[in-house]
Amino acid sequence: MKNKNVILTGFMGSGKTTAGVRLSYRMRIPVEDTDKMIERREGRSVAEIFAVEGEAAFREKETALLRELADRKGRTIYSVGGGTPVQIRNRALLKQLGKVVYLRVKPETVYGRLKDDNTRPLLQCEDPLERIRELMESRKEAYEDCADLILDTDDLNIDEIAEKIAREMDKMKLLVINGPISIFWGFGRRACTAHRIISICWK
Repeated sequence: MKNKNVILTGFMGSGKTTAGVRLSYRMRIPVEDTDKMIERREGRSVAEIFAVEGEAAFREKETALLRELADRKGRTIYSVGGGTPVQIRNRALLKQLGKVVYLRVKPETVYGRLKDDNTRPLLQCEDPLERIRELMESRKEAYEDCADLILDTDDLNIDEIAEKIAREMDKMKLLVINGPISIFWGFGRRACTAHRIISICWK
């Protein structure tokens, strides 16, 4: 595998940060949250950056960080912000950085997790659930476009999410090449056909 990093993407509240920590223990490699990395650099929270400089400025900081990470050596799990893949340039950087896992959830699940969280600037509105639906629909194509694996997580706990991701990463090390075998797996909008290589919907 060209780059052994694991990139966790998905909407806010999908469990990226928590799953990243659990996966770090499971795979015995370090984990970083890109939002937290930006906060440490700036000395202020994401919400404060949004309030003072606006979303566009924050997105520029995201892109600059991804460019830096793409040049790093070693193996790391990166949990990225929910809006990171929206920028086309970021999708290319994420693919360059490693294997991208999209943790997909339903709007109602996100709302249940975040309805009392006042640190999410994009959800400070009159109807947070409707806002979640709108944002998720607008980002759907971006998430799926850069994903190597799409994992529906509504009915999974954090241990199950981490275990499933770790198993798929292990399969990448043990690709079976044994004659003309075609096997089909479907994941959301995309599906993949394996010919001579048996794996699971990794692009």
